[in-house]
Amino acid sequence: MEQSKFALAAPAGRRWYCSASFRSDWWTNLSSVEAMVLEMQDSKSGVKSSEQKLNITSIPHVVAGQDILAWIANHMKVDAQEAQTIGTMLVAYGFIYPLQDHKKLILKPDGSLYRFQTPYFWPVQKWKADNTDYAIYLAKRNIRKKGTLDVYEQEYYKNLHKWLNHKWDFIVMQAKEQYRAGKERNKADRVVFDCQERAYWIVHRPPPRTHSAMDYGVDRLIDPNAEENKTFDYYRRIIIFTQQAIMRSKVKSTVSLGAILKHMTTYKDHDPFLAPCLPSNPWQTDDSSYWDLNMRNVEIPTKMRVERWSFSFFELLNDPRGRTDFKVFLKKEFSGENLAFWEAAEEMKWGTASSISEKAQTIFKTFLAPGAPRWINIDGRTMGLTVKGLEHPHRYVLDAAQTHIFMLMKKDTFYRYLKSPVYKDIQKKALSPALHNFTPSQLEQNAQNRKPGINPIIIWQQEEEERAKAAAAAGPIDIKKLMASKLDRK
Repeated sequence: MEQSKFALAAPAGRRWYCSASFRSDWWTNLSSVEAMVLEMQDSKSGVKSSEQKLNITSIPHVVAGQDILAWIANHMKVDAQEAQTIGTMLVAYGFIYPLQDHKKLILKPDGSLYRFQTPYFWPVQKWKADNTDYAIYLAKRNIRKKGTLDVYEQEYYKNLHKWLNHKWDFIVMQAKEQYRAGKERNKADRVVFDCQERAYWIVHRPPPRTHSAMDYGVDRLIDPNAEENKTFDYYRRIIIFTQQAIMRSKVKSTVSLGAILKHMTTYKDHDPFLAPCLPSNPWQTDDSSYWDLNMRNVEIPTKMRVERWSFSFFELLNDPRGRTDFKVFLKKEFSGENLAFWEAAEEMKWGTASSISEKAQTIFKTFLAPGAPRWINIDGRTMGLTVKGLEHPHRYVLDAAQTHIFMLMKKDTFYRYLKSPVYKDIQKKALSPALHNFTPSQLEQNAQNRKPGINPIIIWQQEEEERAKAAAAAGPIDIKKLMASKLDRK
């Protein structure tokens, strides 16, 4: 039968647990941290600990935050600020946990009480924080607390009950078994283990607006620090790479630094790390106003968004709302076929493999064939290469023609658009949202009223419908049918 790893009691002694599959870059950093934590727990040279009462239960080996900071500063020869940073890192990674304000993963430089986490729950175990284990933990707390979980835990509990409904009987059975086993321990050990387990899940399933140090990306398929076998092929690749590096044209450092400085000056007000996120950061406040104002095809965009269109032609095309505004300008200039061809080439490049031949035929008849309804003006050499490549179409067969049209729009049409009444009008209408300052009670209310985002499939369906309408509106006009319908009406 499947069994949760938390069904076992944490080991009482300090022992090392090592996972062979643990990534070497993490191991290099955490091994020194773990050695320092073991040294901090030494009975002679470590941080002094004492027995403290928590409610009515005596907890052994409790340390104060100020004693931890003093030991780090003396042992590592650093100032108080750096010792505070190191101590907070130890709390954030789960080596030390607070006994009183357990939701705040920081080390306070006062008499706040802390305790060293057992090695059973250290990051070196490389245990994936599985939803099943978390559901068992919440079910066990729900039994012990008689349904009085924290607000965020109740939300997690409801979601897990919905996601893991097929195995919920097993989860409840495990929770009851662990709760029964815990009651057989003496009270002090039971309270200590409950604090350790809660501290583990506070680190791996943090409350809202709490930073998690355990967030990391997808596991790599290969170890980047593993030594590669030095075969003949290895040295051949090194030689080829070195030859290409020597032949590559070099750019002066002054030119590179000038380009970086220009880029930083242009984008500094649009960088969320350097400038405030207006009206508020939705990841911190749970307020969706920022996302509502910056939806893909919102009617009136923000000033920051409109300003970004002027940075480069790529920025304009990369924003769906900016591209829509650019289409309005091209329609007034009777040159919409250039952007339509560029979009058709992008759709063919990133579309499904089964539709490439059909899209290639449509693009040829619409834009490239003699007498095409939306014929594009490109040079004869590019036209010849493109038409010849369409005999055996593939994803990148239109790259030459697409690049030609892109540069044509970038060097001419884009700058006329920035000076046109269309762009100036959208600049005047653009919104400039004011900064939202939420109180703690309002932030808690926002977290409770948090709404799920729009499903990406729905957004994709809406875009497909809009694209189909635009293609129908921009299709070739049959003059004979139009004149016949006018004569019929007369």
